[in-house]
Amino acid sequence: MKIIIVGAGRVGASLAENLVSEHNDITLIDPDPAILADLQDRYDLQTIQGNGAYPNVLKQAGAEDADMLVAVTRSDEINLVACRIAAQMFNVPRRIARVRAPELVEQARLHGDEGFNVDHVICPEQSVTDHIERLIEYPGALQVLEFANGRVTLVSVRAYAGGPLVGQAIEQLKTELPKVDVRVVALIRDNQHVPVDGYTTIQPGDEVFCLCDTRQVRVAMAQFRRQSKPVSKVMIAGGGNIGLRLARALQDDYQVKIIESDPARCERLATQLNSRALVLLGDATDEDLLADENVQDADLFIALTSDDENNIMSSLLAKKMGASRVITLIQRKVYAELVQGGQIDIAMAPSNATLSELLKHIRRGDVVAVHRLRRGVAEAIETIAHGDAKSSKVVGRAIEHIAMPKGAVIGAIVRGEQVIMAHHDTVIEADDHVITFVEHRKLVPAVEKLFQVGVGFF
Repeated sequence: MKIIIVGAGRVGASLAENLVSEHNDITLIDPDPAILADLQDRYDLQTIQGNGAYPNVLKQAGAEDADMLVAVTRSDEINLVACRIAAQMFNVPRRIARVRAPELVEQARLHGDEGFNVDHVICPEQSVTDHIERLIEYPGALQVLEFANGRVTLVSVRAYAGGPLVGQAIEQLKTELPKVDVRVVALIRDNQHVPVDGYTTIQPGDEVFCLCDTRQVRVAMAQFRRQSKPVSKVMIAGGGNIGLRLARALQDDYQVKIIESDPARCERLATQLNSRALVLLGDATDEDLLADENVQDADLFIALTSDDENNIMSSLLAKKMGASRVITLIQRKVYAELVQGGQIDIAMAPSNATLSELLKHIRRGDVVAVHRLRRGVAEAIETIAHGDAKSSKVVGRAIEHIAMPKGAVIGAIVRGEQVIMAHHDTVIEADDHVITFVEHRKLVPAVEKLFQVGVGFF
């Protein structure tokens, strides 16, 4: 597929890295020649220096025969205009724009044919907010990912000594939970993937990825870790776009305090939030402020400023002072890898959440959802199976007879309202939603190819 990416920031560069590894023809547009030179040295892609909203730049990038344009610069306006020009002047079939301003995100008419001709709008702030809300819903989870309109959930937890299944083989799940069907699809130990089968033993400290019916998530989690108390008090450091979105989402159900250092922003927050949310002027790295606001009573402290160092410092301080659990936003992935799992419970890279949203619109075949797993290497994919036994490589076949690449595992199937955990003799039917765990994203093209129907099907 020939794809033009406008913007070589963190999201654009990460997207290019992913798509190049899957044998796509990528052209990257950005005004910064140094960034482009570095990316061209590292990856097999084309680069064009310039503004992606200019027709001559898009033409130079090959827009006339491109399959897709993805505009992910820091400017909403450039992203929208690039999509409009790609559609109107070059007839690019698919167009995706990253848009951050709520005033633009919420105006659907601006996106359609009467507006900027955007097929899909990606809002990073909303993606991060949704992810944090799911973590709050399941205290103790490291990652919570939903499939099939919320019917199936993939949850990762840290295994603790004393958990019913910790120290035992995975096959004991059937004994411990005879009425609950849970599939362990991945296991990470000392930052390395451990092969998973029924004889694999769960060790304390392992990161366990479980796939199950959403109604059974809490039961599954309880097999690997001690129960965490429900969240009721949340303290948020940073009143930017993400902080405001999250506070709005939580204010009716939780006791929310939000700390912001800019007086003008504090005034705006006060007008945007209800009376139950408390807006505090100050610096979240101020120990006296945290003490005065009883951070030790917080069930969850979330650092969401735009400064990585500030987020790390405030989270470490909050944890030291007694906050039960801390989540911090980290722009630089290398920081996230360094701090997570120590005093900081979860370090989130917003680019990962954005990439998941982007990839589900870019993958080949009928892909419904794509989720990047922590550390960004593995993925979980939801694909719809089409065709019949003659035109499809998966429909009408038992899983044990499907030529899945090594490192890819079918974990669950959703058939109408029915959730089916995948076993060796499970037969895939047409229109099934199939959820596949992929140990490394380089395996994705092979999985996508399996789910593509023969030429004569349509």
